[in-house]
Amino acid sequence: MELSAGTAIYPLHLCKTIHLVRHAQGVHNVEGDKDHSAYMKPEFFDACVTPLGWNQVDCLREHVKKSGLAEKIELVICSPLLRTMQTAVGVFGGENYTNGISAPPLMVENAADNGRPAISNLNCPPFLAVETCRERLGANPCDKRRSITEYRTLFPAIDFSLIENDEDVLWVPDVRETFESLGERGRKFIDWLWTREEKEIAIVTHSGLLWHTLRMYSKECHPTVRHEVSKYFANCELRSLVLVDRSMLGSDSPSYKYPCKIPDGVDLPSDVADKKQLEEEAQERTEPV
Repeated sequence: MELSAGTAIYPLHLCKTIHLVRHAQGVHNVEGDKDHSAYMKPEFFDACVTPLGWNQVDCLREHVKKSGLAEKIELVICSPLLRTMQTAVGVFGGENYTNGISAPPLMVENAADNGRPAISNLNCPPFLAVETCRERLGANPCDKRRSITEYRTLFPAIDFSLIENDEDVLWVPDVRETFESLGERGRKFIDWLWTREEKEIAIVTHSGLLWHTLRMYSKECHPTVRHEVSKYFANCELRSLVLVDRSMLGSDSPSYKYPCKIPDGVDLPSDVADKKQLEEEAQERTEPV
């Protein structure tokens, strides 16, 4: 019997589950969706989430809790821009922060004038900001970040240790990153995920990076799968995918592999094994001491 060419088996320890989320609606999206040139407006610098966007965050948070996904995620990675960090902590963070808790909050109260209560970092996965998963760089002020010093005052419990420069040295006003460069950056980001020990990771990022990266990864897929994987993300949409390491880039020891070595030899049927055991015991009783 021939195996179907459409099926495959792969070792679990060479796979990760990634939960991709596009940020909630930002103030720049409202005008930019109508007129793309609006993304160039200086007032949209490091665009924040709109009131509608916060409603999207609350709905997605309820979904990940009811579905049990919140308990599975081991790490939340977010782009270091205001709208992605607001979305990340709003969806995957702890309950509202209250006075008297010694641990710093994921987001302080009314961060960047958003009118939201503080968000606790208790009973939730760690949060890590990574520049490789930022939106397409350059030209659009909405894609320029603030200083890490300022972000740390707004999001005290997010880990910014992987970001080398306090100021944004990647964004330039007169050069827009090419689509090829964006897709390649996305590929490097996915490869970097294999250096992480976590097996179930949520990533809160941007539509441009998601679209160009997933289009590249889905080229060899069946057309139906390719369409599902690489179609454009709506604001605050979550899509879960399995990431397979075919290159052994992130290979490690399988956690659940158990090469049984006891008993040695071929297992006998139970009735034969019982008879053999009785014969061996009888022989032991008749042997001289």
